Amino acid sequence: MSAAPPAVWEFDAIGTRWQVQTGDPLPAPVRVDVERLIARFDREWSRFRTDSVVCALERGGEVPAPADATDMLDLYAELSAATGGAVNPLVGESLARRGYDPAYSLRDHGARPAPERWRDLLTWRDAVLALRAPAVIDVGALGKGRLVDLVTDRLRELLPDDDEPAALVVDAGGDIRLSGVTERIALEHPYDPAKAVGVWELAGGALCASAVNRRAWGDGLHHVLDARTGEPVRQIAATWAVAPTAMLADAVATALFFDGGPELAHRRGTPWVRMTTAGQLEWSPGAPGAGVELFVRRSSDSAPSDSLEG
Repeated sequence: MSAAPPAVWEFDAIGTRWQVQTGDPLPAPVRVDVERLIARFDREWSRFRTDSVVCALERGGEVPAPADATDMLDLYAELSAATGGAVNPLVGESLARRGYDPAYSLRDHGARPAPERWRDLLTWRDAVLALRAPAVIDVGALGKGRLVDLVTDRLRELLPDDDEPAALVVDAGGDIRLSGVTERIALEHPYDPAKAVGVWELAGGALCASAVNRRAWGDGLHHVLDARTGEPVRQIAATWAVAPTAMLADAVATALFFDGGPELAHRRGTPWVRMTTAGQLEWSPGAPGAGVELFVRRSSDSAPSDSLEG
C-alpha cells in the first residue's frame, strides 16, 4: 500500500468479522452497496435464517437458482469427487445434529451422514435450483470465499482506477483476497492464536484458512465434518491455500482436511500448507516458491530433501 496507513472498514456479517482495507476511506454509498450485496448472498445461501432460499428448499422442491449456484455447486461436485464424498453440500443436517444449528444450540444429538448420492437429489441447471427430497444445503466449504470474491470484484468496480489498480484487501475471518497490494500474512497456530506457524507473502490473489479450533464446542466437536460419517475430522487441525480467487482457495482449504485434497490442489495449481493434529506441518511442493516461510519442520514421514525451518 501507500506510505500512509490504509483506511480500514470493519463490520460483522455472516457470522464473522470483516475488515476491508483501502487507500482512502470508502464513501457511504459504496459501503451501502457492499452491505446490500452481502445481505443478498445471505438471504440466498444461509441455513441460519428462516427466510433464505436454501431454507425454503429444506422439504424439497425447486426455486429460481441464485446467481452463484452454478459456479459454487459445480466446484462442490469437483470437491466431492476429489475427496470421495467427504465434502457434500447437503451436510447441513449433519452439522445441525452435532449442535451447529440455526439456534447455535451446541447440543450434540449424534452423527448422521449426509445423503450419499447428493447429486441425484440436488440439481442446479436451467436457472432452477431443485431438491428431490428433504435435505439441508450448507455451502460452508466455499461460500465465504465466494462472497469475498463478490465483495472484492464489486469494490474494484466502484473504486477509482487510474494507472494501476487501487490497493484493496478484503478479509472475512481469515479468507483474504488482495488487489493492487503485497501483504505478509501470518498463518495462525491452531492451538495458540498468539503464535504463527509461518508467514505467506502474497501479491494479489487469495489466501484462505480453515481450522478446527474455530467454531468448536463440546467434546471435540467442530464445524469440519466428514459428510460420509457425520463425524468431525480428527487428523488435520488447520489448512491454508492460495489461489487466484477466494472461492477456489476456500474450497481447496476444505479439501485438505481429507484424502484427495492435495491431489485436487495439484490439479488446480494451488499451493497449500496444513498442520496435523499432532502438530506437524505438511505443504505442497510449490509452496516455497509461492512465498511461504514456515517455522516448523514438516512431518518426517513425508519430508522432502530440503526442509523449511524458520
